Parts: sequence; structure tokens; C-alpha cells
Amino acid sequence: MIRPGLTFVLWLAIAAVVVLNDLVGDTWIAAALSVRAVEWYKVLIPAPYVVMMAIIHARRTAGPNWFEAALLAAMLWPTSTVLVDFLYARVTYDEEPAVFLDRFAFWWGAPYLLLILLLFAAPLLAGKVFARRR
Repeated sequence: MIRPGLTFVLWLAIAAVVVLNDLVGDTWIAAALSVRAVEWYKVLIPAPYVVMMAIIHARRTAGPNWFEAALLAAMLWPTSTVLVDFLYARVTYDEEPAVFLDRFAFWWGAPYLLLILLLFAAPLLAGKVFARRR
């Protein structure tokens, strides 16, 4: 069953964790670690939480339309999380868009793209796992 309200509420939870994690990473953690280590921190800490939200989403939307529900989450969660993360950086640090786009520079070791890929893949994979159980 497709539940857009559930998808939105779980996304709000993910966005809150990502923004709060970025805040902690930019203030407390950045003083002790290198820039690359802080970027890894910003990706690895919310990763289990994203998986947990995807599992919750998959369990609540299991049924004949599980794929549509998972696809809705897979399309909305990454794009809106990137937008919220950009707005956080823009409002808090007056960061230019070019600086924010440097987070996607995987050729120099930026791991931010892994978080975005996880936000895309987790609802689809969790939905498939829970759809097989029914």
C-alpha cells in the first residue's frame, strides 16, 4: 500500500538526523578531525538510521503496491535530503552552491555520494526483502 504521509514523516526524521549530524560534525567533530574524516563522519553516522527508516517504510507499505511505495521513497528521500542539506549549509555558513557541489567530488574521496545512493537504494532493497516474506 502506498502511504505518502508515512514516506514524508520518515523523510522528516531522516532530514532532522542528517542536519543535526552535520551541525555536530561542523562544530564539535571538525575541531578534532581532518576535513575528510569529518565528511566520512557525516555519511557513516546517519547510514544505519537511513536503513532503519527504510525497514520501517518497507514493513508499513508491504503489499501489492510495495514497489510503487518504495520507488516514491527512493525518489523523494535523496533529492529532498540534498536540498535540506544545501539549505542548512547556505543559511548557517553562507556556503556557495559550488562549495556544496564539491561534496559530490568522489574522485578526491568525498563520501557524500554514498549517503545519497543509500537513500535511493535502501527503500527499494528493504521493500523487496519484505515483499518476499508475504
